[in-house]
Amino acid sequence: MTWDPRAIPSQAGKTFVVTGGNAGIGYFIAEQLAGAGGRVVIAARNPGRASAAIASILSRYPRAEVSAVHLDLASLDSVRAAAAELSGLDRIDALIENAGAIMPSKSRQLTVDGNELMFGTNHLGHFLLTALLYPTLERTPGSRVVTMGSGATRLTGIRLDDLQSARAFSAWAAYGQSKHATQAFGFELDRRLRAAGSPVSALVAHPGGGQDGNTPARLGVMEPTRGQRILAKIMFFVGGGKHTAAWPAVRAATDPGAVGGQYWGPRGGLSGQPRVGRPAPASHDPALGAALWTESERLVGQTFPV
Repeated sequence: MTWDPRAIPSQAGKTFVVTGGNAGIGYFIAEQLAGAGGRVVIAARNPGRASAAIASILSRYPRAEVSAVHLDLASLDSVRAAAAELSGLDRIDALIENAGAIMPSKSRQLTVDGNELMFGTNHLGHFLLTALLYPTLERTPGSRVVTMGSGATRLTGIRLDDLQSARAFSAWAAYGQSKHATQAFGFELDRRLRAAGSPVSALVAHPGGGQDGNTPARLGVMEPTRGQRILAKIMFFVGGGKHTAAWPAVRAATDPGAVGGQYWGPRGGLSGQPRVGRPAPASHDPALGAALWTESERLVGQTFPV
């Protein structure tokens, strides 16, 4: 079907939960869904930034229905508390798992639960959140889970024997490994949902490149400097803005023709209209997906209900 990301079909009556919807790509995912009439719940760690994001969306779409829930994916207790609150929603049409930690330090850091920070935040927190929200997703006709991958998976690998990067750590490798995990989880979730005959679908998206300097300003949320604007013009090959990087996840969550197991990304790899592509083979390996699933259940202390 013809798809115009600037004119998304009406999402009135639908509810979307966007993790990390207070900043960057996640903010524009939330803004675009709210602008299309969807009810948006921003799940964010920082209440002040969540409030700023809501104010920005309402300044553009005064009738938008947007709210926030506190969620720190680096704390499993916080994930459980957020899931308990979100479970009170009457429906969740799409859970968009956008939030993540991106190389916050050159040294290895841990979550409050003792997991490597990027693996724990990007994958384990979302794994537990999805498991706890599954009953709500299951009772919502046509609901979807969209996990956020990365092109970094084409440049890095994943080691099942060192998922926590405890033996050897580099920030880049650990980030790539965490994104392999998010992608592998999305594809394994799709396999299990299909096998169970579940009404829920699982898709994976990757944003390509999104430069601050190519991003439209949003007061209190995204205010690119003149230097960032100039740098973006010089490095035009890196990709578009955060608003265009949001398109693959938005399309995966809303396109009536999108189906479980698909991998949505920019047509040009780093920027462009969203299209279905091919993931890194390692992320799509069923053996990896099954092993990662078992280990994830152990690490979060939660059996996934499908």
